[in-house]
Amino acid sequence: MRGEASDLCFDCLDQRINSDFSDQIVFAYGVSDSPLPFGSSAVVKVSDSSEEFSASSSCESTSSQFILEYLRKEEHGCLANYVDRCVVGNREGGNSNDAVESDEYLDCSSSGSQVIEDDDDTENITCGSVTCKHSGSFSCWRTIAALLPIAQISKCSASELQKLAFSFLYDCPEDQILASLHRLIDGKSSGQATHSFLRLLGLPLSEEKRKLQCFRHPNLSPVLGLLTSSDCLVSVLPKAPYTLENILHYSPCAIKSEWHRNFMIYQLLSGLAHLHGLRVSHGNICPSSILLSDSLWSWLKIYSKPDLGSGDADSSASRRRWCVEDCYSYGLYADLKISSHLDWQTHFDNWWRGELSNFEYLLVLNKLAGRRWGDHTFHPVMPWVIDFSKKPENDSNSGWRDLRKSKWRLAKGDEQLDFTYSTFEFPHHVSDECLSELAVCSYKARRLPLSVLRKAVRSVYEPNEYPSDMQRLYDWTPDECIPEFYCDPRIFCSLHPSMSDLAVPPWANSPEEFIRFHRDALESPHVSSLIHHWIDIIFGYKMSGEAAITAKNVMLSSSEPTVPRSVGRRQLFFRPHPVRLGFSREKEQSRNELEMHTFHGFGVDNKRSVILQADDYLEETEEASAFSDHAAHLSPKYHLHENLVESPLHVSYSENTKKVNTSLPGTSKNKGLSSRISLNYLLEHMEVRDEASTELQELLQWRQDFCTGNFSKDIAGDIFSIGCVLAELYLMKPLFNSVSLANYLEGGDLPELIKELPPPTQVLVEACIEQDWRRRPSAKSLLDSPYFSATVRSAHLFAAPLHLLAKGQTRLCYAASFAKQGVLKAMGTFVAEMCAVYCLPLVTTPLSDDECELAYVVLKEFTKSLTPMAVQRLVLPSIQKILLTTGYSHLKVSLLQDSFVRELWNQIGKRVYLEMIHPLVISNLYNSPDKISASAASVLLIGSSEELGAPVTVHQTILPLISYFGKGICTDGIDVLVRIGRLLGVNFIVKQMLPLLENVVCFCIDLSSMKKPEPVHSWCSLALTDCLITLDGLVALISDELLIHELTKGRLCLHVRVLMQKNLELRVLQFAATSLMSICQRIGQEMTALHVLPQLKELFDEFAFSEKSADASDSLSWKIRTAEQNFHPESPIKNRMDLVLLLYPSFASLLGMEKLRQNCPTWLLLEQYLLKHHNWKWEYTGRSSRYSMEARPVLNKGPTSKHTPKMLLNGSGRSVPQLQGLRNSNHLKPHIHVPVEGQEAVLNPLVHEPWSWFPSPVACWDGIDIGRFGNPKDEHRWKIRASVLSSARAYHGALRSLVVSEDECTVFASGIDPGFKGSVQKWELASLSCVSSYHAHEEVGSLYYYSFLTISA
Repeated sequence: MRGEASDLCFDCLDQRINSDFSDQIVFAYGVSDSPLPFGSSAVVKVSDSSEEFSASSSCESTSSQFILEYLRKEEHGCLANYVDRCVVGNREGGNSNDAVESDEYLDCSSSGSQVIEDDDDTENITCGSVTCKHSGSFSCWRTIAALLPIAQISKCSASELQKLAFSFLYDCPEDQILASLHRLIDGKSSGQATHSFLRLLGLPLSEEKRKLQCFRHPNLSPVLGLLTSSDCLVSVLPKAPYTLENILHYSPCAIKSEWHRNFMIYQLLSGLAHLHGLRVSHGNICPSSILLSDSLWSWLKIYSKPDLGSGDADSSASRRRWCVEDCYSYGLYADLKISSHLDWQTHFDNWWRGELSNFEYLLVLNKLAGRRWGDHTFHPVMPWVIDFSKKPENDSNSGWRDLRKSKWRLAKGDEQLDFTYSTFEFPHHVSDECLSELAVCSYKARRLPLSVLRKAVRSVYEPNEYPSDMQRLYDWTPDECIPEFYCDPRIFCSLHPSMSDLAVPPWANSPEEFIRFHRDALESPHVSSLIHHWIDIIFGYKMSGEAAITAKNVMLSSSEPTVPRSVGRRQLFFRPHPVRLGFSREKEQSRNELEMHTFHGFGVDNKRSVILQADDYLEETEEASAFSDHAAHLSPKYHLHENLVESPLHVSYSENTKKVNTSLPGTSKNKGLSSRISLNYLLEHMEVRDEASTELQELLQWRQDFCTGNFSKDIAGDIFSIGCVLAELYLMKPLFNSVSLANYLEGGDLPELIKELPPPTQVLVEACIEQDWRRRPSAKSLLDSPYFSATVRSAHLFAAPLHLLAKGQTRLCYAASFAKQGVLKAMGTFVAEMCAVYCLPLVTTPLSDDECELAYVVLKEFTKSLTPMAVQRLVLPSIQKILLTTGYSHLKVSLLQDSFVRELWNQIGKRVYLEMIHPLVISNLYNSPDKISASAASVLLIGSSEELGAPVTVHQTILPLISYFGKGICTDGIDVLVRIGRLLGVNFIVKQMLPLLENVVCFCIDLSSMKKPEPVHSWCSLALTDCLITLDGLVALISDELLIHELTKGRLCLHVRVLMQKNLELRVLQFAATSLMSICQRIGQEMTALHVLPQLKELFDEFAFSEKSADASDSLSWKIRTAEQNFHPESPIKNRMDLVLLLYPSFASLLGMEKLRQNCPTWLLLEQYLLKHHNWKWEYTGRSSRYSMEARPVLNKGPTSKHTPKMLLNGSGRSVPQLQGLRNSNHLKPHIHVPVEGQEAVLNPLVHEPWSWFPSPVACWDGIDIGRFGNPKDEHRWKIRASVLSSARAYHGALRSLVVSEDECTVFASGIDPGFKGSVQKWELASLSCVSSYHAHEEVGSLYYYSFLTISA
């Protein structure tokens, strides 16, 4: 770990970042190796507010996290000189590489001493036997350039940092390398870049006679840039999702198998071989320095050691010197004794003996648990030690918090926790976190920005909702405390004008006084005697097992243990934590009782009392020692800095190590290696033949025969660290602690844990941790060992290019092209399965049409190459995600093709397909689907139904589609039902589909009659509409005979059931009526009269006898409606009574009036209603006629002569000229009178006259003039009621024509009398009586002519 001399307090680090980069870079939290908030690295959020971000049309509004690491120039002289030289080169118009490559002899020291000339070929990227006076890992500028090939070097500024972020996210600096490799796979010329990169991965290739290009190894963390300021360098790295330490502590099951462990070590060794080829040691290989991606690809973090080491003696001074002058945070922690260089056992011993405070020891435990200062989701936790009810006293329990119970238990109560534990699916008492983000932000609300509070606490900021004093805060929260309430008075002071300061208890005069008292309470004897109980609950054995159940501390376990996690609860101890020395209440109480007994019975025996105290001390010491040994895994050791064993037999060997070849693996000038690379060459090295597991004898032979490494002590130390990490991956605990490592170095005694390793792993680990560092194998030798199978090597060679910093499209091209060329088949099923996790995420991101074609190839090739179980586990989730995307997707349409689905069937079987994919295919047919996707899904469902068979189709396709009725199913979904019925036959329709539809109709009808919320009734109407549309489509497929047969069962008269419902929406009733008439027209007159009309009797009776009520309630709406628009059968009806107009005229046209009247007892009332409200009357024309709903406007022209009749009206109220009326009299049709635009209807909704068409007195009429011509007469404005036009009651027969004379006092009516003879009557409107009449005319058509002649005369 870095010396503390390089650390700043996080407050100063935040200020420094704000000073160097302005407020455009948001400080998230600091990264530290110390239990205290000191460090030189921070996680920051880089927003997209720069011009570079906004200039890109493809850039979305994102906020990306990066790590900024501050390096002091005085501690990193070589790196600082390199950066300064590159900055000078940039100013002169060159680039950083040119600046470095221009020097053959490079000065690495701060004093300017010249290095030794490079003995190797200057074209090689290594620098021979270059040495440096400093101990840093960056000992040569060329080496630095090789380690940082993509790092951009510039001045510190927000714009430069945003450029780096933009380049990382969108420009992808290593895209060209992968594109070159893709060209090689396609058989095109790839260039030198591919050759150099594959040699970097260890592929045996001969060295070209040219300068090799520098590339980043895919298993080394990318350094995006080095930004320079006056006294510091700032390295910029992308933040990895996890570290190996996170996985081992919080989700060890994420490392699924032995193969995955070996694959991870192989990646680390591959990256380490590249470093060692540059003669650079890492120096700090441990789980925290191994970064992992979401797919657990490993990055070895490049570690920069200071050139000049710093000891603990002057660390405090150095820390204070780098912080700002009079740093407030430094004063808070200046007196603390904890250090990042000390292990847990040392801290525990110091605490147990009273040399370390409770506060410091708890900070150490928080660090071991992985908690981070400033990270609100995983902040360090402290106990509440007082309950704020009163000022606590040491000699009383009043005012103290019960440390034997968790704060959650104290807040919720045992009864509620027992209920939670007994009723939930996963029994638990508490959540998986004892300190939530909500609690931390509420505690620190007065110091945090409002944006943080809105995000973590509540989106609407309300300052009065935050607790105003400590008593309310303690009572409100079920979570534990934070360290700031024990050390930082600033937490009480508000930065927001709208929020008051947090009030301290009344027995404290100021925040400073409260902090002192609170800290003293934490260190008090009362707390010291009980704090071990709290440690057991938060960090110890009461987190699991029976002890957790007894303490009501069972945590909610993760539902997905194999998913990696970066935070969580780590159980540090698995046995009870010992009490602090001298604070055991039980022993003190027993001693007091014994002393009292001795005093009262036998007198005081001081000697015996001393012996008893000595025995207690020995007992406590043994208990503490046993506990320390039990928890020794909390002091892991991974590397050796001193005391490396040097054997006298290898002194000369050590002297000659500088003369050996130390070039990169695969770069030596070996003969027999291929100088040309092709696709076949790649496939040959990736091919995995059938091979048995690693034989132990073979591995032992390798250990005996391998050539010892020609490297330095530091490089040998890296191999030791690799052995420790490999052992921990299997043991899930460190191999060495401080005690066992010391024993091993002194006596050669290996830890007992090593015997728990598998034999092959044990052989490899023993080789790596060999006492004599010269006998340890090199990283290259370990890579070539038989321990790593061909599957590991093949998977690494295929997956490594995918982890370059390249664009998603380029990676997709590489994966698709390589898979298409047969690499998955060559690698074998197992390796393809292991590599699927690196390829399949590429196909689930938003893609262009061209990229969709590549993604389709990837999915298809993996489907063919994997086992059925692997396809189900890996490929199907990706397909599911694609099918769930909304809108159009070219890839989704491709996956919905029958050819791909049949390949899927062949791999996984129809059962798995029906469970995991088929429902998602159906989901593309409802809820506003994309038209193209819906069409593709419908074709797939129709095509698959025949092969699936009728029973499966019913349960897996038809029933799910029917369940979407009323939920937005599209027309393609209904079309699927109809076309499946056509495909599977009439018998399937009758026996399977019609009963299902009947059940839907009955269910919706029953539901609509209940008192349900409006959304339920709306759904019923929509579902009925979808059901009736489907029913219409299926009925069209049934033969007439079968249709009639089903009709006799009453099944197809579901329409009548719908029409009988009064709670359904009118559009449903209208559609049901239209559908019913379509069925009736198909089955003909006889069958309609026999089967349909009897079922309509109740409906027609309802309409006939509800006319009066309908007249009162609907006539006004009818008046308004008829004035607004013309009425057509397709027009939406406005009330339920309009169904009469839809049904009765249609049946009259179909059956004839006589047959209709015979089967409809209420025909007279219905016809009267139609005549009165719609001016409909039946006319016999001698042939089957169809009623017309066409509205025809009234002509409004003045008379041409004195004797011209005022108007000649036919039965529809339409003005008919004389000649036209004579010509058209032979074929009369029923019409509906619709007034012209702007003319109101002539019905008074308030007056109800008996059945008569006579007009009422003028005084009671409030209508308008009908048919007035010329100037109106002032004395008598005659108004004719609508009953004159609509009522036939007063006329003996059917009224056909009406003529009003010029004086508006005489009206001539013509029609048919009851004996079907012509009849003309003359009416005097003033006397309200018929004056004269003419009957028995033979031809009705001549009545118009006779009426006209009479008026003219």
